[in-house]
Amino acid sequence: MKYSIKKIFKSNALFTIGVIICLLWIVLAILAPVIAPYDPIAQDITARLQAPSAAHWFGTDNFGRDIFSRVIYGGRYSILAGFLTVIIAGAIGTFYGAIAGYVGGVVDNVMMRISEMILSFPSLILAMIINAVMGSNLFNTMFALIIVAWPTYARLMRSVVLSVKENEYVTASKALGAGSFRVLLREIIPNSINSVLIMATTDIGNQILMFSTLSFLGLGSAPPTPEWGMMVSDGVDYFNKIWVAGFPGLAIFTMAMGSNFIGDGLRDLLDPRLRKQF
Repeated sequence: MKYSIKKIFKSNALFTIGVIICLLWIVLAILAPVIAPYDPIAQDITARLQAPSAAHWFGTDNFGRDIFSRVIYGGRYSILAGFLTVIIAGAIGTFYGAIAGYVGGVVDNVMMRISEMILSFPSLILAMIINAVMGSNLFNTMFALIIVAWPTYARLMRSVVLSVKENEYVTASKALGAGSFRVLLREIIPNSINSVLIMATTDIGNQILMFSTLSFLGLGSAPPTPEWGMMVSDGVDYFNKIWVAGFPGLAIFTMAMGSNFIGDGLRDLLDPRLRKQF
């Protein structure tokens, strides 16, 4: 079905707002070397904890570093971590859940018990444990987030596949001689992916929050990396200087909100009951 891009944006204001917010942050992160007025890690003790001004739009932190520059550069780490985590975890969970749901029986039971073992732990606690064992850096933090995120996609995909595999077009494909692997890739997964796409879009904001939380706790990127969660942590000791933690916190909030708006818009777009309005 073809959709009118103009109608999609006109009929769903929140979706439009979400796209604008997320694109704005992505563009700022990509163009950070051009836009940022200062080196994000350059220290100037004479300018420490200055309030927002014409010279420093978001003020400076306790080391005299320009917060505006650090927030823009920080998007490179936080947004990248969120997107890569969702892409990798989503891909792993999608194929894992599709195989479990399609094969069924003992294989399904064993595969789902494995995913449930991971889901039985609180996500943040498990990510903290994995990160603490492996060591704190960007790669290990993303690896920990992927480990705790993929089972959710697997369970969702399995539940959809259990329904889709009973459809007539799947039976017809088998009758025409298509092998199980071909049926899975050409028929099952393409017709089951909508729910995963909606979850993935919404989950980008959640993963940015998780990544920022781990960084806030000292389990993410190492200083002086300009990362949003770590910047909020730096401002904890300066509650009377609200710009130190306020602006990176606002960046996390707006990016998470924007991705949720996009996810809600995609849900409305891909829901057969709501398609007619587009």
